[in-house]
Amino acid sequence: MTMQQVSFTALQPRTELPEAVQTAFQAVENLMVDVVDSEVTVLRDASRHIIAAGGKRVRPRLVLLAYAAVGGTQPTDAAAVAAAVELVHTASVVHDDINDHGVVRRGRPSVNALWGRTFALLTGDYLFTKVYELMSPYRDLNVLLAKATVALVEGETLQAAAVKDNNFSREVYYRVISLKTAALFKAAGAIGATLGGGTPEQIRALGEFGFNVGLAFQIIDDILDLIGDEKQLGKTAGIDLDQGRGFATAYAEPEAANEPSLDAKVNAIKAKALEGDALNQAREQASMLVQQAINLLDVLPDSPSKEALADLAHMIVDRTY
Repeated sequence: MTMQQVSFTALQPRTELPEAVQTAFQAVENLMVDVVDSEVTVLRDASRHIIAAGGKRVRPRLVLLAYAAVGGTQPTDAAAVAAAVELVHTASVVHDDINDHGVVRRGRPSVNALWGRTFALLTGDYLFTKVYELMSPYRDLNVLLAKATVALVEGETLQAAAVKDNNFSREVYYRVISLKTAALFKAAGAIGATLGGGTPEQIRALGEFGFNVGLAFQIIDDILDLIGDEKQLGKTAGIDLDQGRGFATAYAEPEAANEPSLDAKVNAIKAKALEGDALNQAREQASMLVQQAINLLDVLPDSPSKEALADLAHMIVDRTY
């Protein structure tokens, strides 16, 4: 079975990707569908349901472009690793929808909504195990991805603990998104550059590029959770706000976060974010991070892939979903 197309939620590049990268990008889609085949039909069907829904596919694009930008000539050689990185993210969102009671993901009913909590949990576990399968030939690169996956779990746990303790401050917020989002972006850039034969300086730069882009991506995601339209976002909106997390909570005045009822708390936090300067502050922070990321690309020779990396960074802050 092969993937016919990526869902409407995929970010479309402003400039055309190099042909070899486009070919590799499609190979990633096919690999993800093929690797989750199973005789246990619920695992196969639930996994393919969330994969076929698409997604923005920023992380595998980052792997492939980093590979090509350092001089790698066969981007399909990086397709398996790019697929593994995306499956880490996909597994995490399946588990997120269990924790958050999310019913819409990537414009479709979530795995949790269709198959229930038990099978959603097992589907997320299954996707994580398939990452091992895809990464098995890559030796030391497993360490980079494993560290990012550990950081993802640590970030989610730190977030949950801070919410439980009513201590979701700005400092905690940036620590959380560094772990749960930016670490995987960093691994994507570094892994792609390593596979492409980049110099140590280029590998470090593309890792930091990914880290900054990942931070900006999550900040914009949290802004859109506050102000975005659920149909356009393709997922249940307002979850972060309802559960006392996200940038709006971190930037709200303490009294707004301590309202006695959930509805009052949500309304107070949203009002503070919209009436004050929190949105502008967050957007400015994301824009600054993206510019820092683009500056890191100076270590690369000029190429269509380098241009596409800068384009990808700009899309992060300009997107509306």
